Amino acid sequence: MRQIKESQLTRSVHGFHADLTGEVLLSDAISAPRAQACPLSEGDREDRYKKSGGQPLLEFGEEPNPYAGYVQTPALLALQTPRTGAAGEPSFLIMTQVMELLFKLVYTEAKLVRDHLEADRLSEALWTLRRTHQAMGVLAGTWDVLASLSPAEYNEFRDDLGEGSGFQSPMYRQLEFILGNKSKSMLRPHQGEPSAHDNLARTLAEPSIYDAAVRFLSRREFPIPDYCVERDWAEPRARDDEIIQVWRMIYDDPARHHELHRLAEALVDLAYLFGRWRFSHLLTVERIIGGRVGTGGTSGVGWLRKAADHRFFDELWTVRSVG
Repeated sequence: MRQIKESQLTRSVHGFHADLTGEVLLSDAISAPRAQACPLSEGDREDRYKKSGGQPLLEFGEEPNPYAGYVQTPALLALQTPRTGAAGEPSFLIMTQVMELLFKLVYTEAKLVRDHLEADRLSEALWTLRRTHQAMGVLAGTWDVLASLSPAEYNEFRDDLGEGSGFQSPMYRQLEFILGNKSKSMLRPHQGEPSAHDNLARTLAEPSIYDAAVRFLSRREFPIPDYCVERDWAEPRARDDEIIQVWRMIYDDPARHHELHRLAEALVDLAYLFGRWRFSHLLTVERIIGGRVGTGGTSGVGWLRKAADHRFFDELWTVRSVG
């Protein structure tokens, strides 16, 4: 693991570790033993409240305090290592890392929704989608911070990004795969990361959240074509008119198919929020670099505009035009 000295670490977190002395290594921060959890019961919490008089506890001995131990703040805050001294780079780097964490959260929730549907737990799937929407809404808003960078501020550090591009994010690709936008070629950028490659290959080969919804409809005895129930999940599936008609039945009688109608709209909510994230990405890039080419070999805005036109769960969008 690359070692980062204190001067780099202090600069990278801009004051979060202003009291550090001596040489600090990123490897030390990450490999430091995590504080053991000390579970508390409701009675334990009441006892501490009475002893403290309602004031926060301040003494935790020689160990990291319980918050730092749980969140692993030393490791987390050691990960910001700007490549330049540009004032705008910390915003770019930290918000990009925030996006990675949110990609992971939305993926985790979407996978749980998929698993609930596969196990016929519709109520649990709907509840988890509610939480997924909130996380996706936060993700869609992350571009607001990056959009505040001026072209001049971004250009101060853009060259130092080299060929790095968000297109190469393994967690973003996991999210696209679990939502159903699959392509075997998208495994190629991750050949140098065996763990990421294996995780992506596994998600590619599994049903997406929308595949699980269609399979759920089949088990509810709606007329779903067999090839949509069992197939090679790694391959994209063309729009199917029979499935569109099934959704049409559900939309035509939402009172009769109340929970299925809620499922359809919850999936569209998720697709809508993802579309907002993509469109905000497009506008932010256009605002900052205009028509210049991207860092990862793409045309930049032109490529993002094409990506922004994609909609997850195409049949649920098409059904709105079917009378």
